[in-house]
Amino acid sequence: MSGAVTVDGLDLPALERFFADHVPEFDGGLRAELMHGGRSNLTYRLTDGHRTWVLRRPPLGGVTPSAHDMAREYRVVDALAGSAVPVARAVVFGPAEVLGVPFAVFDHVAGAVIRTPEDLHALPDARIADCAFALVDTLAGLHAVSPDAVGLAGFGRAEGYLSRQIRRWHDQWQRVRTRELPDVDKLHARLAEACPAESGASIVHGDFRIDNAILAADDPSDIRAVVDWEMATLGDPLADLGLHLAYANPAFAPVLADAAASTSPRLPSPDRLADRYAATSGRDVRDLGFYTALGLFKVAVIAEGIHARHRQGLTRGTGFGSVGSAVEPLTAAGLRVLGGNA
Repeated sequence: MSGAVTVDGLDLPALERFFADHVPEFDGGLRAELMHGGRSNLTYRLTDGHRTWVLRRPPLGGVTPSAHDMAREYRVVDALAGSAVPVARAVVFGPAEVLGVPFAVFDHVAGAVIRTPEDLHALPDARIADCAFALVDTLAGLHAVSPDAVGLAGFGRAEGYLSRQIRRWHDQWQRVRTRELPDVDKLHARLAEACPAESGASIVHGDFRIDNAILAADDPSDIRAVVDWEMATLGDPLADLGLHLAYANPAFAPVLADAAASTSPRLPSPDRLADRYAATSGRDVRDLGFYTALGLFKVAVIAEGIHARHRQGLTRGTGFGSVGSAVEPLTAAGLRVLGGNA
């Protein structure tokens, strides 16, 4: 880890002063490193030499504000502590006055993260299936949590969630686009026309995929913590499932520099995952094509936002050069799922 006074995106002296006042177990003297990943919020590992934490903050020059809500992420993780959903312990929420942006600090959870096809393919087929089904079971478990029971009754307005998602991500497209892509507007219009009645209401994660889970190092079916909750809210649970299946589409691969474990053909098929979710949750998944197309639309807009930040020199790390190339294939995949041609 870096012992430097400054780390890109962090003011370590300011952070040390904040920790001294708000983190009782802090022993003085922080070191920090930018962790792998973070196409959205920036994620750092912090240590004082005795304990380890994870800090999450919005990206530099973020241009999709609703997708980088640190207060939302902290609140939902804190609320889910003690529930059937595995999460890291929420330590402290930091106001913008400390680092210039709001941030959230959580305990570091030891374990494995499957990010790439190589990570996944190190496992035998049976263990890959066990992991995939455990993730779907965890998602169904999240959707079974009563928001009222964990203090999240006012976490979002579930009614009208689908129509708001369609509108919000099209608005985000207008905000982040770097070029004219008429098929994005076409997909938006098709989604608005095809929008079904909502299947129900629950806590939704908003970005549920295999590399947003920490697994036990010796058992990939043991989910130690679900992470990256900045887009969580109350809404239609099938939107979470549709997005999870959208991440399996090969068009998503360039968003993670052609190294997305979620696109591996060795994972169970989307149909098998949908069947598992239906059996575990008891929910009707007959309109899943719409929800998958909505997920593809959302990911296309997020990819364009990452591409826009990369063009401005505001991304950190490697592998961002390919992200913009995913937008058109993701949009085309969404149109195909809805039965239209791109």
